[in-house]
Amino acid sequence: MAANTIGLHYTLKDPSAYDIVQAPVTYGSFSTNTTGMMASLENSLSALSHYHYEDLTDENKLTYDILESYLQTAQKGAPYLLYEEPLGEITGIQAQLPVLLAEYPFHDIKDVDTYLSLLSCTPDYFNSLISFEKEKADSGLFIPDSTVDAVVDQCSSFVDMKDSNYLLTTFDERLSKIPGLSSTVKRNYQKKNQEMIANAVVPAYESLIDALLELRGSGKNKKGVCYFPNGKEYYSYVVERDTGSPRSVSEIKKLIHDQISSDLLSIQTLLSKDPELASRPVSAEAPPDKSDIFLQNQIDRNQPEQILTLLEQKSSAAFPAPPDVTAQVKYVPNAMEPYLSPAFYMIPAIDDQSENVIYINQSRNVDTLKLFTTLAHEGYPGHLYQTTYFAEKNTEPLRSIFNFSGYVEGWATYAEMCSYYLSPLPKDQAALFQKNGSLTLGLYAAADIGIHYDGWSVPDTVRFFSDYGIKDTDAIQEIYNLILSDPGNYLKYYVGYLEFMELKKKAMKIDGDEFSQKNFHRAVLDVGPAPFDIVSKYAVDR
Repeated sequence: MAANTIGLHYTLKDPSAYDIVQAPVTYGSFSTNTTGMMASLENSLSALSHYHYEDLTDENKLTYDILESYLQTAQKGAPYLLYEEPLGEITGIQAQLPVLLAEYPFHDIKDVDTYLSLLSCTPDYFNSLISFEKEKADSGLFIPDSTVDAVVDQCSSFVDMKDSNYLLTTFDERLSKIPGLSSTVKRNYQKKNQEMIANAVVPAYESLIDALLELRGSGKNKKGVCYFPNGKEYYSYVVERDTGSPRSVSEIKKLIHDQISSDLLSIQTLLSKDPELASRPVSAEAPPDKSDIFLQNQIDRNQPEQILTLLEQKSSAAFPAPPDVTAQVKYVPNAMEPYLSPAFYMIPAIDDQSENVIYINQSRNVDTLKLFTTLAHEGYPGHLYQTTYFAEKNTEPLRSIFNFSGYVEGWATYAEMCSYYLSPLPKDQAALFQKNGSLTLGLYAAADIGIHYDGWSVPDTVRFFSDYGIKDTDAIQEIYNLILSDPGNYLKYYVGYLEFMELKKKAMKIDGDEFSQKNFHRAVLDVGPAPFDIVSKYAVDR
């Protein structure tokens, strides 16, 4: 935990309660030491094997199974350290770091001192990142120019903020909440923060810009990772790691295409019954509007906390009761809107789940229906709900260090799909929008495999989307570039969602007339983030 100050601080409000004291202030670094990683993983698996599995409690058997699976999967990825890309367009460090710094909690004055020390480490951290990217370039594994350009644009936007940088305003806001600080002390801290932003953080971003522009053109592969040496093997590992699915890439591809076909059939059936269903107004982009069904039901997109409360209430029929926590909705700074995802949930510390924050990107949520389903994904019954629910049930801190994004994002996508039926839309309209949402995400997931595993070119991708009536070549080029920069990203959402649907089908078959949605949801949520074969073992099969 102490290897990364941001990770430590976000995970534990009080590290000393877990015997973590005098932790170094560091962002961590980027390693290419495959031999060292393999040795570390082998040692961990060897240590784990000395526990007598049959003597463990059920809870510890679950932790054992998860840890063993996690380490074994990591072993598969160890040979591919240089294939990893920390500069993705959406999930890259350059986009995520400012938000993580802006939300870094100040519980007391020691946190402020640690934060400022961390800012001073930014140049060294970015130098480590630059060295990693140079080694990728030397190995023929550097990112394509389209990704370079997108990342440089993001970094330039951050640099251009200057005195309006939101790391200045958010620092002042957090500092003001610490009781007992004199005006002089506050001014001194504010001045120190300004100096760190100007002399450490911004220059680090400028160095990254310079390095990327210098390396531009080094990325010879302008298509999917399958064109790298052993690229298919690497992508198979990414899919296993990021989806948590026990299926092969070929089996996952079939699962995706089967769902696409099912969604298309459902859409055709709904439209054959009511051809005007798709064109009937739902929610206006510029309310008030009499045709806005949401406004008719007193749901105002300008009050997102109100929508969260409504979603929490409406989820109670099919989902176990959530813990009593607070949630705050914030908006992504205007300058960062083009570069960040539509929304994201800031996971709270495991020893203090009381305060939760959801960021909304207003440029990506243009109507109330989109905002409603987005808040379901990030809030109730999505990320906020699953995180705080599991934290209340889980007694094993070790579980918090794992990253099973297929389970986490799959659940949130599942929650998003459920939310269409929690909205005020008529049933057929809700079904149409839900199937269309599933279909769209399914096409992105299919394209992810097509580009990175099957080797699709841009024309191949254009032909694929054209078969489904999407013919805007500029938009498809953007989709191609986005998928190119972040292999497997769409799969963790969509395949995770499909795996939850498969688990539900399995539970319905086993339970028959005794099946209960609430009991199913409780079972999978009680297991918590894990690979899906383990979720099935503990939640459905027993």
